[in-house]
Amino acid sequence: MGLEGLLPELEIIRKDFPILERTVAGGKRLVYLDSANTSQKPQVVIDTMVDHLENHNANIARAMHALGAESTEAFEGARDRVAAFLNAPSRDEVIFTKNASEALNLVASTLAFRGPLQLGEGDEILITEMEHHSNIVPWQMLAQRTGATLRWIGLTDDGRLDLSNLGELLNERTKVVAFTWVSNMLGTINPVSDLAARAKEVGALVVVDASQAAPQLPVDVVASGADFVVFTGHKVVGPTGIGVLWGHREVLDALPPFLGGGEMIATVTMAESTYAPIPHKFEAGTPPIVEAVGLGAAVDYLSAVGMDAIHRHEQTITRYALEGLASVPGTTVLGPLDAESRGGAISFEMQGVHPHDIAQVLDTQGIAVRAGHHCAKPAHARFGVQSSTRMSSYLYTRPDEIDALVEALNYTRAYFKVG
Repeated sequence: MGLEGLLPELEIIRKDFPILERTVAGGKRLVYLDSANTSQKPQVVIDTMVDHLENHNANIARAMHALGAESTEAFEGARDRVAAFLNAPSRDEVIFTKNASEALNLVASTLAFRGPLQLGEGDEILITEMEHHSNIVPWQMLAQRTGATLRWIGLTDDGRLDLSNLGELLNERTKVVAFTWVSNMLGTINPVSDLAARAKEVGALVVVDASQAAPQLPVDVVASGADFVVFTGHKVVGPTGIGVLWGHREVLDALPPFLGGGEMIATVTMAESTYAPIPHKFEAGTPPIVEAVGLGAAVDYLSAVGMDAIHRHEQTITRYALEGLASVPGTTVLGPLDAESRGGAISFEMQGVHPHDIAQVLDTQGIAVRAGHHCAKPAHARFGVQSSTRMSSYLYTRPDEIDALVEALNYTRAYFKVG
């Protein structure tokens, strides 16, 4: 297949992202291939946030004046936009957090509190070996606090979930199944609705980390079959400091509050407190207001481009990148080798060169990638590597930027005299 799946308005889209006009490394054109780490921001997101700070800045739900009303309207309007982006049945099911990590910790921590969903000894939590640390550590902490047992689904040699023993791992003791929609290291797209359906057969809660999915493919929380879906703003062309937890109303209602403070209460006396309904029950204190407003503009931008079109573009660029990496001698891709099975993050090794050295040499050529374990040490350990180099594309990535990467990798091999 060729490059027919590229966004037809790619050059127009690139003009929306001012940072892509930058030069680095002594005048070289910036080639940004680190979008799985954080995406760049279109001018509309930047302008929306600046406008809010310049003209509407005030605290929400507290100030009895015009600015307070405008700020509250903008903040709650962002919730409406995110709910539409996720096809959420109700705007009240959208909880703003500071990032996906906090959203996952909110769920895991409240399951340790006394209540109808509390876990205990004999219960089991099932995760996978490909998870980001943010979807491993909170469940380890929950197991330690409650006496529950943590189990995990392993990986096949080509970087997919090994579901051969799922019937044994998933049983009547399983209370939570948490997994990533798209791996940030291997790129693997997991069968979310199928896994959720299997988990529901044993009555388990399903938690899906959509941090890498929400930027590059349509995320429909209803169709997913999940009880909770989380993502983070800075990977969907939005700002840092804002994340989202979506949950079924009845499940959110059953969970106790995560943090105590202002706004999450109904009444407070010196003896006791009662709590506000969702979503405010989980949004204690002054929230990230301008960040939420920016996230609302970001999901509007992505929706206008079209998530189906973005997904086709990502798969086209990913296919082209996989072909390019295969042409570099001594380079091994970790994860599936067919673009249809994966997202835009591609981790790879180069024989004889450390990933950090690769990233540093690429940086001298104006190319931004990531090197390290990508907060996925267990997945690296499964493949017997300490770290890897990762390139990750997005809706603004052009084929000639992949060509520049391949050329720079061959330059790196020559620089270190390998092969």
